[in-house]
Amino acid sequence: MGGAMDTVFGMNWGVLALRGALATAFGLYALLRPGQALATLIMVFGAMVLVAGILSIVAGLRRQSHHRPIAAIVVEGIICIAFGLLTLLMPGVTAVAWLFLVSGFAIVSGVLHFVAGLRLRKETPGEWTLILDGVLTVILGILMVLLPWAGLLALIWVVGAYSLFFGILLLVTAFRVRGERARRPRPV
Repeated sequence: MGGAMDTVFGMNWGVLALRGALATAFGLYALLRPGQALATLIMVFGAMVLVAGILSIVAGLRRQSHHRPIAAIVVEGIICIAFGLLTLLMPGVTAVAWLFLVSGFAIVSGVLHFVAGLRLRKETPGEWTLILDGVLTVILGILMVLLPWAGLLALIWVVGAYSLFFGILLLVTAFRVRGERARRPRPV
């Protein structure tokens, strides 16, 4: 089998779309409600990352069940769950600690998305969304480390804008993969 069935996410376009919708919703919330308490944003971020981790592991296990393992996706899921639980269990973490938590997550997640995007590109020519997402995510993480005192409001806007863009890229990728899969004849 070739094409979408062999892509990183071919069997899981719905999981990818759900992650995109969650990231988009979080981005809109952060952009539209920046004055909300930091604790609320930390809890929303923790929940979003925890759910994203669970969905990544589900996608990896579904892929494994079809004899197409993808370690980067499962590793990302484990890291997301760890960051999500840490954030939810320790909501009193200071803004600077949260900044470094988010930036570390962004750098690791960006590298993993870049790697997954390169693999997807080999199987779906012209695919660039996950590669771009990975590069932008790493840049976001590095900027957050370099500019920790730029202001919490600016951080909230940056994270919100990133999450919105990330979510839209995941939605675009999900529906491109779905379209590719729909064009392929089903085995009889």
